[in-house]
Amino acid sequence: MSGTPATVALTALGIDFAEHAYDHDPANTNFGLEAASALGLDPEQVFKTLLADVDGTLVVGIVPVTGKLDLKALASAVGGKKAEMADPRLAERRTGYVVGGISPIGQKVRHATVIDETAELYDTVFVSGGRRGLDIELAPADLARITDAIFATIARA
Repeated sequence: MSGTPATVALTALGIDFAEHAYDHDPANTNFGLEAASALGLDPEQVFKTLLADVDGTLVVGIVPVTGKLDLKALASAVGGKKAEMADPRLAERRTGYVVGGISPIGQKVRHATVIDETAELYDTVFVSGGRRGLDIELAPADLARITDAIFATIARA
C-alpha cells in the first residue's frame, strides 16, 4: 500500500480498489497515456483528473486520457456559465497533489466533481492514486460515491 491520501480515504470507507504502480519517466509529461502504456491498459479506461475554474469556483473534471476536457460542457454540468483551466499551482495547493499525480480522491479541499459518462462503460476505471507512477483501479460507481460526483458528457476528442 502506498499510503497516499487517496488510498487512505478509500481504505477508511471500505471501498474495493487495487493499486497499480509503474515506473514514471520524469521526461514524460503525458501522465495518463504513460500510465495506460506502462500498465498495458486500454487508454479509454484510464482517466485523468483536471481542475477548471467555473465562474470563480474550482471544479474537478475526470475524462479519458485519450480526450480533452470540454470546458463548456463541464460548466453546463455544474450549472455554470464559463470555465477555464485552473492554474496548475492553484490546483496543486487546493488538492494537495502535484500535477501528473492529482487524484480525484482525498483532495485537501472537496470540489464539485464531474466524471465523463464513458466511465460507466467499464466495470473498473483507473485514476491517479495520488502520485506520479501510481494509478488506482475501482468501480466507476465507487469513484462517484467517494467524490460526490455526477456523470455527464464532458470529454471531447
